[in-house]
Amino acid sequence: MTIPFVTRNPTAGEIERFRLILSTYQDGSGMLKRKDRTLPGWRDFERSIAAAFDGEAQESKWIYDVILANPEDDSIRFGLSCKMRGTLREVERKNRVTIELSNASGEFWDAVKKETFTQENYHESPEIVGKVLIETVERWHINVSLDSGDTVDGTRSSFVVLQWEERKGRYQLFQYPIDLPDPASLLWKVEGRRLIGNDAKGTLFEWYGLSGGQLKYYPLADNATWSSPVFQLEVLPDNRDYGPVRKAELYFPELWRTLK
Repeated sequence: MTIPFVTRNPTAGEIERFRLILSTYQDGSGMLKRKDRTLPGWRDFERSIAAAFDGEAQESKWIYDVILANPEDDSIRFGLSCKMRGTLREVERKNRVTIELSNASGEFWDAVKKETFTQENYHESPEIVGKVLIETVERWHINVSLDSGDTVDGTRSSFVVLQWEERKGRYQLFQYPIDLPDPASLLWKVEGRRLIGNDAKGTLFEWYGLSGGQLKYYPLADNATWSSPVFQLEVLPDNRDYGPVRKAELYFPELWRTLK
């Protein structure tokens, strides 16, 4: 059995299954509230990936959000780090996908301070600090990998990224290797409250160490190992009521009738 995202790209049928599952979160169960309907949020995205591709959503702050089983060896698993951002228009305008790697400000600063840098002087050696940040994220992946005695095959794990645009209701999936670019190949500098790592075509990393702690990664869309066509959510039928009250009535009709 070949595994999507691991040994092959997802098929058109699998992407359609994912699209339809993601569409169900418009019924009042989605994380993003929009008038009398909802839209899927990041947790709904993780659950939809798990459901569509026979994975297991971790529902935690673990380094991977969805785990795929290896049908040929149950001692080995594959990890998907699922990221969702409303930046599809930026993808089309700049050819850059937005991935927020982490906002673990405390862990990042602990690693930076081991190199004797502080919030007051980290700007003096941006290339060293950038290297420390990337190595910190990579160490999180190594710590749960086969090389560290865990069960995740990091060499075949990946980022699965959903970029979307609310105004036109458009979505697109991208996949990238879990390994990050070599920080030594980048030009690092501090601008305002951001540490920036530039590649030959623009900004590849941003760290907001003094305001929120987010480390953001902007790989080129053209460099994705795979991407889906742009799609829209399936429109829910207009002849039905939606939301938690209606679902409670449908799921528990006899009990609901006793409340009237």
